Amino acid sequence: MELGNSNIFEANPQNFQKEVAERSRSMPVLLFFWVAQMPTSVTARKALEGLMPAYQGKAALALVDAAREQMLVQQLRIQNLPALRVVHQGQMVEQLDGPQSERVYKKVLDQLTMSSGEMLRASLEDVLAARDFNTALQILESSIQAEPNNPAFRVELADVLARAGEVEEARKALASIPDDAPDRKRPMMRIEFAEEAAGLDDVTTLRNKLSASPNDLETRYALCIQLVAEERYEEAMELGLEIVRKDRTFRDDIGRLMLIRIFDLLGKGAPLAATFRRRMFNYLH
Repeated sequence: MELGNSNIFEANPQNFQKEVAERSRSMPVLLFFWVAQMPTSVTARKALEGLMPAYQGKAALALVDAAREQMLVQQLRIQNLPALRVVHQGQMVEQLDGPQSERVYKKVLDQLTMSSGEMLRASLEDVLAARDFNTALQILESSIQAEPNNPAFRVELADVLARAGEVEEARKALASIPDDAPDRKRPMMRIEFAEEAAGLDDVTTLRNKLSASPNDLETRYALCIQLVAEERYEEAMELGLEIVRKDRTFRDDIGRLMLIRIFDLLGKGAPLAATFRRRMFNYLH
């Protein structure tokens, strides 16, 4: 029985050619063998079903009741339940036998469905969290050699160079990126903040000045810039909101404009940016 018109359905020998083999030409199909009598099998099925909505249109899940569909079990040589077989472009590309964690299944789905740019960000995430910019640059240089025309790699290169303090090299990398490339604003904003911060007092000096003169919006603005350059975004946006609250006319509403620049730097979908965007809207209205 098919489960509605979604990409989660029950597979059997009768629908295998159409729903699995043919569908795999347009997206990966995860064949999941399970039995209701095995708790670990049921748990794994629920984990996979829970993950699938996030991959809607990018992958399909074909559920196979191993107790009922012995023909498929034998054809695919299933020996240990639960079992996962991934079919893509008509070929078996992945297999997992035995219970797996949700994290493992998510990793499989990510690898199957992520674009090259998304895969790159995933591989860079841990490296950048440790601020290991040298390793990040090595990963990016290898990626660019493999795919020289992929703008996503050059966007990340410009961003990492700016974070590493190599602003001139970051500008060169930025110049090689088409103006309409997705996410190009992120490294562009980072470079602008880094260049602006270079001509200002350090954070400690600015904090002392602001402590002595709490209504000094110029100092508040400068401190905000330095905090962004140090990637202390939440503190910076709190200062930006204070400028918006205190004086919309200050430097032609620069508090609001600076917040928008930080939103661009954080990128679309960043939870912190969404929170402060709502707060800014409340101040303005």
